[in-house]
Parts: sequence; structure tokens; C-alpha cells
Amino acid sequence: MTRIDASKLELSERVVAINRVAKTVKGGRVMKFAALVVVGDGNGIVGFGTGKSAEVPDAIRKGIDDAKKNLIKVALKGTTIPHEIIGEFGAGRVLMKPAPQGTGVIAGGPVRAVLETVGIKDIRTKCLRSNNPTNVVNATVQGLANLRNAEEVAAIRGKTVKEILG
Repeated sequence: MTRIDASKLELSERVVAINRVAKTVKGGRVMKFAALVVVGDGNGIVGFGTGKSAEVPDAIRKGIDDAKKNLIKVALKGTTIPHEIIGEFGAGRVLMKPAPQGTGVIAGGPVRAVLETVGIKDIRTKCLRSNNPTNVVNATVQGLANLRNAEEVAAIRGKTVKEILG
């Protein structure tokens, strides 16, 4: 897969979750923060990352930098996705179904953040199994990365788009 250069894109970022973590040391507890951030251009490119730091703004900044290193291109069909797919990561599973125009984004918190930063306007989703934000975001991005439009399938099969669509 080709690497996408984040410096040439107008990316919007969205904080999905901030988690306070504590490590017990000899002198007591040391508190730190972990931020899960999603970035996208609203036109088919999305990435996510995590950042950890003693301060929340630093954790968010690190998460944004990490997300910009992991950008992927998503195959879209207008304002929705080309076909139904289930994204899986760990115990997180996300079912994504295309929807007609005007439906809107029917999705929970972490999935909604990913889909809105990608630029999808009409979709129905359901989180199956785990609702851990990190695994759900991972599963959503993995599912979106596996989407293929008719042109890509035709190229792989060595046929025309008309032959595939019937």
C-alpha cells in the first residue's frame, strides 16, 4: 500500500477517547493520560493513533502525529460505501452497511468519529461484541481499508465494470 503524505492534506482531527492510567511506584501513583485520535480529510482518507503523556494536550498532540503516520485511502461510492462489510480487530467487530442518500450516519461514538472524518454521510453500523473504543476504531478502519469498488474488482479479475455489474 502506498504511503499518503499528510503534509499535503487539509486534515481535521477528532479525539475519540481520553483514558487516565495510573502506575503504582514506590512513592505512590503516577498518573498519565492516553488519547485516541482520528484524523481525516473528509474525502476518503482517514487514520488513527494513540498518544500517551503526563498532560492531556501533549497526549492529544502525540496521538495526532501518530494518526498522520497511519493514513489509508477508503473506497467510497458517493456519500456511502460500495458494499456491506464487517471489520474485525481483537474482540471488536463492526458491521457497516451502505444506506440510501439522506439516511445520515447511524453509528455509535467511536465508529461515528471515524466515519465522519472519512467523509461518509449515509451509512448504518452496528458494533458487535466489544465496545472498547480502541478495538472498535481499529475494527472500523480495518473494515474501511478492505472495501473495494467495482473498478478495483474489475481490474483484479481482468474484466470490465459492465461484465461484473451485469
